[in-house]
Amino acid sequence: MVAVLDRKGRPLMPCHPARARKLLSQGRAVVIKSVPFAIRLKDRVVENSVVSGVAVRIDPGSKGTGVAVTADTDHFDTTTGEITTSRRGLCAVELRHRGAQIRNAMRKRASYRRRRRSTNLRYRAPRFHNRSRPSGWLPPSLQHRVDTTASTIARLTRFFPVIELHIERVSFDVHAMSLDRESLEGVEYQQGSLAGYEVRQYLLEKWGRTCAYCGAKDVPLQVEHIHPRARGGSDRISNLTLACVPCNQDKAAQPVGDFLAGSTTRLARLLAGAKEPLVDAAAMNATRWQLWERLSSLGVPIFAWSGGRTKYNRAMHGLSKSHTLDALAVGEVDDATRVVRHPEMVLVTTACGRGSYARTRTDKYGFPRLGMPRQKLHCGFATGDLVRAQIPRGKYQGTHTGRVAVRASGTHRISVPGGYVDTNHRNLRLLQRGDGYAYTTRKEDARQ
Repeated sequence: MVAVLDRKGRPLMPCHPARARKLLSQGRAVVIKSVPFAIRLKDRVVENSVVSGVAVRIDPGSKGTGVAVTADTDHFDTTTGEITTSRRGLCAVELRHRGAQIRNAMRKRASYRRRRRSTNLRYRAPRFHNRSRPSGWLPPSLQHRVDTTASTIARLTRFFPVIELHIERVSFDVHAMSLDRESLEGVEYQQGSLAGYEVRQYLLEKWGRTCAYCGAKDVPLQVEHIHPRARGGSDRISNLTLACVPCNQDKAAQPVGDFLAGSTTRLARLLAGAKEPLVDAAAMNATRWQLWERLSSLGVPIFAWSGGRTKYNRAMHGLSKSHTLDALAVGEVDDATRVVRHPEMVLVTTACGRGSYARTRTDKYGFPRLGMPRQKLHCGFATGDLVRAQIPRGKYQGTHTGRVAVRASGTHRISVPGGYVDTNHRNLRLLQRGDGYAYTTRKEDARQ
């Protein structure tokens, strides 16, 4: 669906792309943003329109966040006298974070500084007590997740008439899982039909949704004890893994060393994976309250839900696993509420940053190799702008759309799916100034 604004720039209900094309061809609307695509009407105001409002549902993640814009419609069944609710997915956005890149860049910068310090000066003991941090401080790699998610939601509230925010706030309780205890939050989802969903959700993320013994994918997986309980194994999260039904039955109460005696590589990988720290879960727990506070400041009613409930809703509707489909399933879904539609295409938004303060490039040892140009604008384009290239002939003949990397020579490079394209700046047409994100689309496969 296409975002629509009124004459004064206030959001209206989104419309179908065919409707948007008709409005543009008739001259009743203009394009105000290419990605995400949004139009503004010239002859209508919000006071003369019916705006029922939409809800934004968020599934935060360590490496990516899913966002779904939904509209719920109530229907009255005359035969049964009951009211049913249909949930339609209008727009889906998959936001990919760059926290790992920020962490690696900061480590590299620290190593360069440490080398220069030790090379030119005598040894000085490190001092840690003279560095203060404000209340609520987060490492830059984690603060980035909060900032990019909050800015994306704020942008959606400017383009869509958002009346509700639904966020999955509770996914994993690291301390409780490591101590083999029940979750300290969302206790109601640890019992009844949702029992075990929090631990299972974490294991699916940790082991990549594959069998830890044979590597089978897209098959039913069961929670398995690495060290069998019959031999004194515990229910701690470090002793749990996922196994397909045949592997689980064949292993039974055997020690994992005996069961994988013929495959030392798989045994080593399994034992190493069991000792992996709960990095992703810790990152989520460190940022969830910060994200909640940022979204609360938007002035839109916000509701929190459990990751176990999201998993249950998605399984009940037979939806496959993805960030955007998880976001579609966030919230209250019961027998009277059905998900009847999901967006066929997903807007994949990758955080790329806005460049670097560094003005030199270094070699692998940290020594300056070359200097970066001071001028950022070349031939009317800057690195990160979204452009469309019409190349009449040559190796890259055709139409290409992507982010541009500028050069002083005037021959710019465009990043496209599967590679890049080099062309003269005269073949380029600016679509949108760079905002720190790269945009692509992918098809949503909702079949489980």
